[in-house]
Amino acid sequence: MIGIIGAMQIEIDRILERVEAPVKRVESGIEYVSGKLLEQDAVVAKCGIGKVNAAACAQTMALLFKPELVLNTGVAGSLSSELGVGDIAVGTDVVQHDVDTTALGDPPGMVSTVNIVHFPLDPAAREAILSAAEALPGVRAIPARIASGDQFVAASARKAEIVRLFDAGACEMEAGAIAQICHLNGIRCAVLRAISDGGDEGAHLSYAEFLPLAAKNSAELVLRFLSRMSGS
Repeated sequence: MIGIIGAMQIEIDRILERVEAPVKRVESGIEYVSGKLLEQDAVVAKCGIGKVNAAACAQTMALLFKPELVLNTGVAGSLSSELGVGDIAVGTDVVQHDVDTTALGDPPGMVSTVNIVHFPLDPAAREAILSAAEALPGVRAIPARIASGDQFVAASARKAEIVRLFDAGACEMEAGAIAQICHLNGIRCAVLRAISDGGDEGAHLSYAEFLPLAAKNSAELVLRFLSRMSGS
């Protein structure tokens, strides 16, 4: 079973179109759609924006569907000159840039209880996703650290601070929570995020314009990855 989580409907619509014999189940206000997806047993969910929504979705998915791998797909802001609009950041690991207990002597991003800054992502899935991207014309995917936080980053100063503290390549609002839940449950996790904006003062304008393109690219890469898994 493969779990697929996106924050917004536009990020999962193309994937849902390919689910065969879909079965819908609603738990805690989140709809889970399970069925066959390119010959793979899969469940797809829109978690909603932000880390609490994402964590609730991922934990429920883990308990009810027991996926072996969870893919977090969607859009992100770029923190790197190597990632332009439409490009895809494939996560090497994930940090939570808004977690700050440095006043207590912890390093930036240290998530208490689990005591982790850099949440691991599955290397085999990452390499398979990068390989699948090579077959998508006009799409460029590169490995990058993903920085999550309950903040739409739209200021050059904040962008620079996240890069300085975490050396991240892309920022978004859910992957850190999903990776944390997967870590707690012993589930493999992968993150792929297409760039919709530059995380700077023009981010709100770029996001509105390029969200459809970015959502399309990330969903197409998910489908290509699953197709290769199925050998089709």
